[in-house]
Amino acid sequence: MTQFLKERENQILTKGADSAEIACGKKSLAGSVSQRACVFCGSRVVLYPIADALHVIHGPVGCASYTWDIRGSLSSGPQLHRLSFTTDLKERDVVFGGEKKLYHSLIELIDKHQPKAAFVFSTCIIGVIGDDVEAVCRQVTREKGIDVIPVMSEGFNGTKKDGYKIANEALARLVGTNNDFKPAKYSINILGDFNLAGELWILAEYYKKLGVEIIACMTGDGRVDEIRRAHHASLNVVQCSGSIMHLAKDMKEKYEIPFMKVSYFGIEDMSEALYEVAKFFDDEEMMTKARELVTNEISNLLPALQPYRQKLEGKKAAIYVGGAFKAISLVKALRLLGMKTVVVGSQTGNAEDYKLLKELCDEGTIIVDDSNPNELSEFVKLTGAHLFIGGVKERPIAHKLGLGFCDHNHERKEALAGYVGMMNFAKEVFASVTSPVWKFTKAPPSLPKGRSKKRKDI
Repeated sequence: MTQFLKERENQILTKGADSAEIACGKKSLAGSVSQRACVFCGSRVVLYPIADALHVIHGPVGCASYTWDIRGSLSSGPQLHRLSFTTDLKERDVVFGGEKKLYHSLIELIDKHQPKAAFVFSTCIIGVIGDDVEAVCRQVTREKGIDVIPVMSEGFNGTKKDGYKIANEALARLVGTNNDFKPAKYSINILGDFNLAGELWILAEYYKKLGVEIIACMTGDGRVDEIRRAHHASLNVVQCSGSIMHLAKDMKEKYEIPFMKVSYFGIEDMSEALYEVAKFFDDEEMMTKARELVTNEISNLLPALQPYRQKLEGKKAAIYVGGAFKAISLVKALRLLGMKTVVVGSQTGNAEDYKLLKELCDEGTIIVDDSNPNELSEFVKLTGAHLFIGGVKERPIAHKLGLGFCDHNHERKEALAGYVGMMNFAKEVFASVTSPVWKFTKAPPSLPKGRSKKRKDI
């Protein structure tokens, strides 16, 4: 690639060289091979961690396999979410319709697994042939007495971000359906945490020390009954704002529950998340407990991080993740390790997120919205990055270019949230960047080790 696609120029900026604000929230450019996923994927990954619900994909088996176990979400009880059910539509079903097949599949699965609720995901082919998924769900709801919720997530109908909104609307149908619950004095919901590698349990322990009850997490280690009573909480704490902000706004409008955006990645943002909750409840005892917790954790963590910082000082990192709010936390965490962020971007960031990123990053940092493999490869070669932080689709880019990779997406099996997560992050970054395997790899094409090019050369 000798130059970037002309139509994408306003979605790429270099801090200090470009004065204009980055364009975002746009549909992916045709032919750019965006790293974004489809609408169906966005819906599926939000709802998937609800462990006692049935998740049925109405469509070909490929859609079910694509999203099966796509999040490393753990459950403290039921494991129904770990099973992947599909109507497995064939050519005959496409011609004659798949409504009967969906109906019988739901009846059989509900009888066998006795779920608390069921979500039925509509895929691309259903949008083409016109199966009335909503009518089938209404019929099964009447017959079986549980909520069978249609998730109209035809993959071609937008981007992964549109899928998030559809999933939020499905969750909203459960919220507010249990009015008998009596909450504790200080109660919150955590929105947008998916309990990857058990991170929710780390966060729950922190809030427990502060005297705060978590009514529901949507959707990590989720339970249908907890979601039904979530409207009794005093506050919604939103972790992955890109995936669940629509629900937070909906609950504020319907139930007058305020929300705050937080991040649990890195020392600064984790501490701020605890302080902000204590500040919201305006309880001096809670604030004292928060200060004690933060002080104890940081006093133990900083000395333990020092050996890693000494080895990583001056190294450069490229970041490309789903949500820009996560990228902001990663820039801060890398800085704590003595590393410089030279490339940062996201699939679904908004203008506010990118403004914060621009303020936070150093001069010369490339900031990009909705990138693609060719662009990301060029950015890495251009900046001479030593580490790539991303997800499953970015891993091959890093490996092909011969540089370390850190998985910070929803497939990971290592907890990276909270103070213990910061320690795990430092260990993973250190192991990736300093691995002896890089002695046997070639430098990225046209970019000798230790050198970089100016952007105009691309």
